[in-house]
This record gives sequence, structure tokens and C-alpha cells, in this order.
Amino acid sequence: MPRSSRHPQPAIDERPHRAIASALASFWRRGRTIERIGYAVGLLLIVSGLVHLIVLAATGATWEGPVSLRKPLTFGVSFGLTLITIVWVASFLRLGTRARTLLLGGFALACTVEVVFVTLQAWRGVPSHYNVQTPFDASVARTLAFGGFAIIGIIGTLMFAALRAQPAVPASLRLAIRTGFVLLFSSLVTGALMIAKGMSLVFAGHPAAAYATAGWLKPTHAVTLHAILVLPALAWLLSFAGWSEARRLRVVMLGAAGYVVLTMAVALEDLIGLPRMTATASAAAIALPMLSALGVLAFIAAGVLALNGLARSPAAGGIEHDWHSHD
Repeated sequence: MPRSSRHPQPAIDERPHRAIASALASFWRRGRTIERIGYAVGLLLIVSGLVHLIVLAATGATWEGPVSLRKPLTFGVSFGLTLITIVWVASFLRLGTRARTLLLGGFALACTVEVVFVTLQAWRGVPSHYNVQTPFDASVARTLAFGGFAIIGIIGTLMFAALRAQPAVPASLRLAIRTGFVLLFSSLVTGALMIAKGMSLVFAGHPAAAYATAGWLKPTHAVTLHAILVLPALAWLLSFAGWSEARRLRVVMLGAAGYVVLTMAVALEDLIGLPRMTATASAAAIALPMLSALGVLAFIAAGVLALNGLARSPAAGGIEHDWHSHD
């Protein structure tokens, strides 16, 4: 199980970044084979996305529309970063060897398929989603939809694993992981709802409406997608501060509360954007930005507190990877 260093304590380094870098590297050095594969695949997906950023900048191609190269850019970076994050966070969970291999291997495969097919269709100059114009395009759309539901199943399984007892994981990190998984799962559900709406419009004979309106939950989807990275990262960084676990937990609670408040504000804003909710739009135009700002400020405050703890009270070490005591 990933753990706080229990070896003889060296003198505290006034530059905690060395301890942080060493502990971070331990997740690669001591990682299982499936974890290293996941990290490598995730990095390749990110690189594939950044290649499209270079192409967009060099060619001046459009950033708008369903066939823009922006789509493989965002999918490559987002799926790559999410894959690396899930592999890292799953290293803190109690999972059997076979279950871990199947879940992480399946997730890496699904992420790769999503990015590859989105990229393929973008370079062909046709939409990847909601496109059933030819048998090949329809098979791509079905594959992407199937991959999305597979990802939901895998993340749901990992979420329930995280909600089980994890006695070797500090309380602050447990809270961050559980909150992150719940928000990530909600992000995937919103994505599925958007795909379902878009496909229903396509099959009803309104493909243009699908591209124009199916992304109504994109802001909520985007905000909740990377909570699984930033909240556990906050808790992990706090393990390098020489504080009590109770104090670390309070800081993580502040950050998690801020993230949840921000999510609620963005989700309400998306819902108010629906035609049946326009009567409440004027009041919400004032209240929701304030609620969003409150959530952002709470999360920023948690980050500032964490950095202050690292600077003023650095610990000799923090949470590292030690999988031999895991399964």
C-alpha cells in the first residue's frame, strides 16, 4: 500500500521538492507492470493531443466545429491525463492482482480506442460522434458509445472499491479519493446523457440539432472530470507537510467542499440554460457566479494552506508507493 515513509528519518530538507520528486518517482519505480503500462499509454495519448495543438497553431486551422483538430487535441490530453490519474489513484486502493490488471488494462484500452477513433475521424474530415452517414461511420459512433459505457462501468467499480474500508490510507487522502471518484462518475454520466441526446436527435432525422444542442452539459462534464486528479493531489502534497492528520483532513475538507460548491453552481447554470428554466435566469445570473467564485476561493485557500505547510513545516517524507503490502 502506498504509505508514508517509515524508514529512519533523515534531517528535514528545507527544499521539500526533493522529497516530493523522489516519492512521485516511486510510483514508477515500484509500480506493477500494469501500472507502468498505464502511465506509458497515458503519456502517449497526451503527446498525440499536443501534436494536434502544434498542427492547429502551424496551419491556422479552425478550432470550431465537430471536424476540427481541436477534438483529437482535447480527447488526447484529457484521456491521457485521466488514465495516468486513475492508475495513480488506484494504487491506493485495496484490489486483487487480477482485478487491478483487468480494470486498469480495460481502462487503458478504452481510453486508447476513444482517442484513436476520434483522431481518425477528425483527419478524415467527418464527425466522430452522432455520425451514421456510412456503415463505417456508424460503426465508429457505436464503438465510441460502447467504449464510453465501458469506461463508466470501470470507474463505477473503482469508485465502489474506494468507498470500501481503506485502513492503510490516511483519512485526508481517503476523503479526496472518494470525492474525486464520485465527481468523476458524475462527469461520465453527464457525458453519457449528452451522447444519448445527440443520438436520439440523429435517429429522429435532426443531425444538425445534435451537433448544436447535445453538448448542453459540457461545462459540468469538464469541471467534474479532473476532480479525481486535483483533490488526491492536494491530499498527497499535504503528506509532505509536518502537520497532524487531523489538520491535513481539515484542509482537504475545505478543498473538497469548494470543488463540490463549484460543481453545483456550474450544473445549475447548465440546467437553467434549458428553455423551460429561462424564467429563473435573471436571478441565477447574479447568484450562480457568486456561488462559483465561493467554490473557487475555497479550493484556492486549501491550496495556499497546503503550500504554506510545505514551506513552513516540511516533513522528512510523504506518501510513497509500496505495492508489496497491497494485495
